[in-house]
Amino acid sequence: MRFSKTFVLLYNITMGVLPVKDTFFTYADYKEWELAEGERFELIYGEAYAISTPNARHQAILGALSSQFYTYLRNKPCKAYPAPYDVRLFYEEDESDDTVVQPDIAVVCDEKKRGPEGCRGAPDLVIEILSPSNTAIEMERKLKLYRRAGVREYWVVDPEDNGLTVYHFRDNKVLMETYGSKDTVTVAIFPGLNIELEQVFAE
Repeated sequence: MRFSKTFVLLYNITMGVLPVKDTFFTYADYKEWELAEGERFELIYGEAYAISTPNARHQAILGALSSQFYTYLRNKPCKAYPAPYDVRLFYEEDESDDTVVQPDIAVVCDEKKRGPEGCRGAPDLVIEILSPSNTAIEMERKLKLYRRAGVREYWVVDPEDNGLTVYHFRDNKVLMETYGSKDTVTVAIFPGLNIELEQVFAE
């Protein structure tokens, strides 16, 4: 959901408290918002978008993926962070950055990017799990956003079709691979990590 000026003015009536101002927000604004329990928003180039509440299927897939990444990365330099976890893709120390996303899983290898509030810069790998509210326009926006920020690998998980699309960003090129529910995926940035999708999509 995109905020209009009218929406920003009326938002505090029913859902929470946001500052009354124009529709362009920075991280400095974002961190001051007082939201109702369970509400989450992302900022993309200064515009705020509501994140829908995940359903049980979404959370089951998130848990299955998170556990496999956690087990593999234990005692290694890289760390996996499940949502909610703020990722400030274009980090600015003065908090003027205008893009904050909350992917379902963010893998961060550079210790300098791991701040107390979240990730300061592009994660190495991002995983998004689709929900009924996701649109093709939104996913295309995210693809371009992660590529521009410098994410190395981007996964889009489709719970409805039990499928996975993996995007690799290399040398100004986008390489795409698709997988089905019976496939095993080798994580490109971690060649020793093989994700069995049958376990991920198990009911």
